[in-house]
Amino acid sequence: MQKINVIEYLPKIMTELEKGILVNTKNGNKLNTMTIAWGQIGIEWNKFVFTTYIRHTRFTHEQIEASKEFTVSIPMKRTPQIAKAMGFCGYRNGKNIDKFEECDLTAVKGVEVNSPAIKEIPLTLECKVIYKQEQEHNNIPNELYEKFYKNTPSSDGTKTNNDYHTVYYGEIVNAYIVE
Repeated sequence: MQKINVIEYLPKIMTELEKGILVNTKNGNKLNTMTIAWGQIGIEWNKFVFTTYIRHTRFTHEQIEASKEFTVSIPMKRTPQIAKAMGFCGYRNGKNIDKFEECDLTAVKGVEVNSPAIKEIPLTLECKVIYKQEQEHNNIPNELYEKFYKNTPSSDGTKTNNDYHTVYYGEIVNAYIVE
Protein backbone atom coordinates (compact mmCIF):
# COMPACT_ATOMS: atom_id res chain seq x y z
CA MET A 1 0.00 0.00 0.00
CA GLN A 2 1.29 3.42 -0.93
CA LYS A 3 0.48 5.95 1.80
CA ILE A 4 -0.92 9.25 0.43
CA ASN A 5 -1.48 12.81 1.55
CA VAL A 6 -5.26 13.35 1.56
CA ILE A 7 -4.94 17.03 0.57
CA GLU A 8 -3.06 16.13 -2.62
CA TYR A 9 -5.91 13.80 -3.64
CA LEU A 10 -8.84 16.10 -2.76
CA PRO A 11 -9.66 16.99 -6.39
CA LYS A 12 -9.79 13.30 -7.36
CA ILE A 13 -11.83 12.34 -4.28
CA MET A 14 -14.41 15.10 -4.88
CA THR A 15 -14.66 14.46 -8.64
CA GLU A 16 -15.27 10.76 -8.08
CA LEU A 17 -17.67 11.30 -5.15
CA GLU A 18 -20.01 13.17 -7.45
CA LYS A 19 -20.04 10.12 -9.79
CA GLY A 20 -20.31 7.60 -6.93
CA ILE A 21 -17.79 5.90 -4.66
CA LEU A 22 -18.03 2.96 -2.26
CA VAL A 23 -18.33 2.87 1.53
CA ASN A 24 -17.16 -0.46 2.93
CA THR A 25 -17.94 -2.03 6.28
CA LYS A 26 -17.13 -5.13 8.27
CA ASN A 27 -18.89 -6.36 11.37
CA GLY A 28 -17.81 -9.77 12.62
CA ASN A 29 -17.23 -11.79 9.45
CA LYS A 30 -19.79 -9.90 7.36
CA LEU A 31 -18.43 -7.52 4.71
CA ASN A 32 -20.56 -5.00 2.87
CA THR A 33 -20.08 -2.21 0.36
CA MET A 34 -22.49 0.48 -0.76
CA THR A 35 -22.39 3.19 -3.41
CA ILE A 36 -22.66 6.75 -2.13
CA ALA A 37 -22.65 10.13 -3.84
CA TRP A 38 -23.37 12.21 -0.73
CA GLY A 39 -20.33 13.00 1.33
CA GLN A 40 -17.73 15.57 2.13
CA ILE A 41 -14.20 15.80 3.32
CA GLY A 42 -12.69 18.46 5.54
CA ILE A 43 -11.13 19.33 8.83
CA GLU A 44 -13.04 19.29 12.10
CA TRP A 45 -11.59 19.23 15.60
CA ASN A 46 -8.14 19.51 13.97
CA LYS A 47 -8.67 16.13 12.28
CA PHE A 48 -9.19 15.14 8.66
CA VAL A 49 -12.78 13.90 8.47
CA PHE A 50 -14.83 12.16 5.79
CA THR A 51 -18.55 12.67 6.35
CA THR A 52 -21.02 10.22 4.86
CA TYR A 53 -24.81 10.08 4.95
CA ILE A 54 -26.38 6.64 5.35
CA ARG A 55 -30.12 5.98 5.36
CA HIS A 56 -31.50 4.19 8.41
CA THR A 57 -32.89 1.29 6.33
CA ARG A 58 -29.56 0.39 4.71
CA PHE A 59 -27.54 -2.61 5.87
CA THR A 60 -24.48 -0.33 5.84
CA HIS A 61 -26.15 1.70 8.60
CA GLU A 62 -26.46 -1.42 10.75
CA GLN A 63 -22.82 -2.32 10.05
CA ILE A 64 -21.45 1.13 10.95
CA GLU A 65 -23.59 1.31 14.08
CA ALA A 66 -22.04 -1.97 15.25
CA SER A 67 -18.41 -1.42 14.16
CA LYS A 68 -18.04 2.38 14.49
CA GLU A 69 -15.81 2.45 11.40
CA PHE A 70 -15.80 2.30 7.60
CA THR A 71 -13.53 2.66 4.62
CA VAL A 72 -14.09 4.70 1.50
CA SER A 73 -12.95 3.38 -1.89
CA ILE A 74 -12.41 5.92 -4.67
CA PRO A 75 -11.80 4.76 -8.26
CA MET A 76 -8.60 5.91 -9.94
CA LYS A 77 -10.27 5.12 -13.29
CA ARG A 78 -13.74 3.96 -14.34
CA THR A 79 -13.65 0.54 -15.99
CA PRO A 80 -16.71 -1.48 -17.03
CA GLN A 81 -16.22 -3.61 -13.88
CA ILE A 82 -16.22 -0.49 -11.67
CA ALA A 83 -19.29 0.91 -13.43
CA LYS A 84 -21.11 -2.39 -12.84
CA ALA A 85 -20.08 -2.43 -9.17
CA MET A 86 -21.25 1.16 -8.63
CA GLY A 87 -24.67 0.36 -10.08
CA PHE A 88 -25.07 -2.98 -8.35
CA CYS A 89 -23.88 -1.81 -4.92
CA GLY A 90 -26.20 1.18 -5.01
CA TYR A 91 -29.38 -0.87 -5.40
CA ARG A 92 -28.80 -4.21 -3.69
CA ASN A 93 -29.05 -5.02 0.00
CA GLY A 94 -25.84 -6.59 1.30
CA LYS A 95 -27.57 -8.28 4.21
CA ASN A 96 -28.33 -11.41 2.21
CA ILE A 97 -25.84 -11.25 -0.67
CA ASP A 98 -22.09 -10.86 -1.00
CA LYS A 99 -21.62 -7.74 -3.11
CA PHE A 100 -17.86 -8.33 -3.29
CA GLU A 101 -18.44 -11.73 -4.90
CA GLU A 102 -21.25 -10.52 -7.15
CA CYS A 103 -19.07 -7.68 -8.52
CA ASP A 104 -15.74 -9.57 -8.59
CA LEU A 105 -14.22 -7.18 -6.06
CA THR A 106 -11.25 -8.20 -3.94
CA ALA A 107 -11.43 -7.23 -0.26
CA VAL A 108 -8.07 -6.18 1.16
CA LYS A 109 -7.57 -6.16 4.92
CA GLY A 110 -7.58 -2.66 6.38
CA VAL A 111 -4.51 -1.37 8.21
CA GLU A 112 -5.97 0.76 11.04
CA VAL A 113 -9.58 -0.52 10.83
CA ASN A 114 -11.27 -3.88 10.26
CA SER A 115 -13.30 -2.61 7.31
CA PRO A 116 -11.73 -3.60 3.99
CA ALA A 117 -10.14 -1.70 1.16
CA ILE A 118 -10.86 -2.86 -2.41
CA LYS A 119 -8.03 -3.87 -4.73
CA GLU A 120 -9.88 -2.81 -7.90
CA ILE A 121 -10.84 0.58 -6.42
CA PRO A 122 -7.50 1.46 -4.87
CA LEU A 123 -7.69 4.97 -3.39
CA THR A 124 -8.72 4.21 0.20
CA LEU A 125 -9.62 6.28 3.23
CA GLU A 126 -9.83 4.39 6.53
CA CYS A 127 -12.24 6.08 8.93
CA LYS A 128 -13.25 5.72 12.57
CA VAL A 129 -16.56 7.30 13.58
CA ILE A 130 -15.94 10.18 15.98
CA TYR A 131 -19.41 11.73 15.83
CA LYS A 132 -22.83 11.08 14.33
CA GLN A 133 -25.98 13.14 13.90
CA GLU A 134 -29.49 12.02 13.00
CA GLN A 135 -31.35 14.06 10.40
CA GLU A 136 -34.58 15.59 11.65
CA HIS A 137 -37.60 15.93 9.38
CA ASN A 138 -38.46 19.41 10.72
CA ASN A 139 -35.04 20.73 9.69
CA ILE A 140 -35.27 19.54 6.07
CA PRO A 141 -36.81 22.14 3.72
CA ASN A 142 -40.04 20.87 2.12
CA GLU A 143 -38.55 21.13 -1.39
CA LEU A 144 -35.73 18.74 -0.40
CA TYR A 145 -38.08 16.46 1.53
CA GLU A 146 -40.29 16.11 -1.56
CA LYS A 147 -37.30 15.32 -3.79
CA PHE A 148 -35.21 13.05 -1.56
CA TYR A 149 -37.47 11.55 1.13
CA LYS A 150 -41.14 11.40 0.14
CA ASN A 151 -41.97 7.95 -1.22
CA THR A 152 -38.32 6.95 -1.31
CA PRO A 153 -37.77 3.27 -2.10
CA SER A 154 -35.98 1.47 0.72
CA SER A 155 -33.48 -1.31 0.08
CA ASP A 156 -36.27 -3.91 0.40
CA GLY A 157 -38.24 -2.22 -2.41
CA THR A 158 -40.99 -0.72 -0.25
CA LYS A 159 -41.76 2.98 -0.21
CA THR A 160 -41.19 5.00 2.93
CA ASN A 161 -41.58 8.65 3.92
CA ASN A 162 -39.20 8.59 6.87
CA ASP A 163 -36.02 6.97 5.61
CA TYR A 164 -33.71 9.69 6.86
CA HIS A 165 -29.94 9.61 7.10
CA THR A 166 -27.48 9.34 9.91
CA VAL A 167 -24.53 11.63 9.26
CA TYR A 168 -21.32 9.84 10.22
CA TYR A 169 -18.15 11.84 10.80
CA GLY A 170 -15.27 9.47 10.18
CA GLU A 171 -11.81 10.56 11.25
CA ILE A 172 -9.47 9.60 8.43
CA VAL A 173 -6.93 7.50 10.30
CA ASN A 174 -5.13 6.21 7.21
CA ALA A 175 -5.11 7.00 3.50
CA TYR A 176 -3.41 4.97 0.78
CA ILE A 177 -3.54 3.45 -2.66
CA VAL A 178 -3.79 -0.34 -2.77
CA GLU A 179 -1.03 -1.71 -4.99
